[in-house]
Amino acid sequence: MIPGIGKLFVLLGVILILIGLAFMFGDKIPYIGRLPGDIMIKKERFSFYFPITTSIIISIILTLLFSIFKK
Repeated sequence: MIPGIGKLFVLLGVILILIGLAFMFGDKIPYIGRLPGDIMIKKERFSFYFPITTSIIISIILTLLFSIFKK
């Protein structure tokens, strides 16, 4: 048996649960995806959306969480 594989599976499970919860309740969280800096272009037959500010904030939050739980 590979040492640490159990911890890896638990971590992956927690991540999948968090992703699932984000998909279930993501539309009920205010301002997610509609922050200043998110790029949205709507034309007649074309739309483009790039949530750059939202991505940066989520990245910062996840980095802080992972650094806390790494220790």
